[in-house]
Amino acid sequence: MRSLWLLPAFGLLLSCSKPADQPPAANGVASQADSGPVKGVDRSHKGADAPDVLFDDPDGGKIGLNTFKGVPVLVNLWASWCAPCVKELPTLNALSKAHRADGALGVVAVSEDSAAQASVVAFLKAHRIDDLAPYHDPAMKLSGALGAQILPTSILYNAQGREVWRYVGDTDWTSAAAAKLLAEGGGAAH
Repeated sequence: MRSLWLLPAFGLLLSCSKPADQPPAANGVASQADSGPVKGVDRSHKGADAPDVLFDDPDGGKIGLNTFKGVPVLVNLWASWCAPCVKELPTLNALSKAHRADGALGVVAVSEDSAAQASVVAFLKAHRIDDLAPYHDPAMKLSGALGAQILPTSILYNAQGREVWRYVGDTDWTSAAAAKLLAEGGGAAH
């Protein structure tokens, strides 16, 4: 039965590809949708409302993204088995610390691991990730509702809960380039 849980996780690793029987694009040029997700900024969902999906909060209760309305928030989908996710977590942790006092940006890192939430807590502790709360989505409902096909994927929502952009793949969230992107959410960037 445990192997069935692995199937959704592997789906996140694969990019979408156009079925072979589908005709080419009318102009003869393949679109991004034809080739699947590309690492970097994706603005194709700009203005979309955050999905109304519940996931586990740090206390084991249920929470949704609408809880974070009122402040821009960066939502990061990650997993402990994902090497780029693990590489990126310290920069998300630093970003969260930088905005803890000013409240200009929330950082919500949601684990897509199917294991128990206690394992997420232990993983974050072992990696000295001390400012990110252990949000958990073991059924991967949030990544499914967002259409996230690759981990990590980060989505910036403005204070009204509308998507500004999403970043597919890992990045350094403490870099000048990331600060410029985060400023698009309407909050202060450090």
